[in-house]
Amino acid sequence: MAVYWVGDVQGCDAPLGRLLERVDFSASRDTLVVLGDLVNRGPASAPVLRRLMAMGNAVQCVLGNHDLHLLAVAAGAGRLKPMDTLDGILQAVDRPALLDWLRHQRMAIWGHGVLSVHAGVLPSWTLDQTLALAAEVESLLRGPDLSDFLHQMYGNAPAAWQEDLVGVDRLRVVVNALTRLRFCSAQGVMEFAAKEGADAAPAGFMPWFDVPGRQTADVTVAFGHWSTLGQLPRHDVWAMDSGCVWGGCLSAMRLDAKGQREMIQVKCEQAQKPG
Repeated sequence: MAVYWVGDVQGCDAPLGRLLERVDFSASRDTLVVLGDLVNRGPASAPVLRRLMAMGNAVQCVLGNHDLHLLAVAAGAGRLKPMDTLDGILQAVDRPALLDWLRHQRMAIWGHGVLSVHAGVLPSWTLDQTLALAAEVESLLRGPDLSDFLHQMYGNAPAAWQEDLVGVDRLRVVVNALTRLRFCSAQGVMEFAAKEGADAAPAGFMPWFDVPGRQTADVTVAFGHWSTLGQLPRHDVWAMDSGCVWGGCLSAMRLDAKGQREMIQVKCEQAQKPG
């Protein structure tokens, strides 16, 4: 029995299949946690979703910004971008089932001693608060008001969390933190333009996991989203996006029944330019 945390798949079904085969993954024995951006930019987004759906309760997924973008486009709340590769889902016969499964996934998962998110956690949020705020978005995703929110989801403001936020502003901050965050200030103000590595932080900002006094500093956090970050030489944060869709690797962190960890990677053939 083992648990595997896998970084951004982004529609790269063939590498995902090779990774699962390499670790001899068994849905009856093992657990797979996918850290968001299941779809888009790669050549086989629909097969990725079908593969994960077929694994039933053995797979748990958090949603990333590309996954929410798919839901928005499908609802008429967003437009396809030039590099998007979502037509395979949008034109699929089983489109309703694929989208319904996707919107029933999570925004944050706590399990096996690890907090799993797509992008990051604001420094003022505790573990319990992160899960509670994620649950607010999850409830909306699964409910009748999803389309209304998707039409208002895009935007960079508010850029910081405040306890008295309500409505769309509250939900947007939660979504942006969990699916888009890389850099923020010591006060938790988010910055969304910079996409390079940790040493390229804009003035006044730092990687979210380096903010002094971060309330989840005593929690192991697994995340994706940041393909330019590289592997971090530390145990409290697992950076799992190794740029599969850009011709890098698809990475998995294996945690066995004895608590031993191992990083496993397979090479990916996809070679788009980051954008």
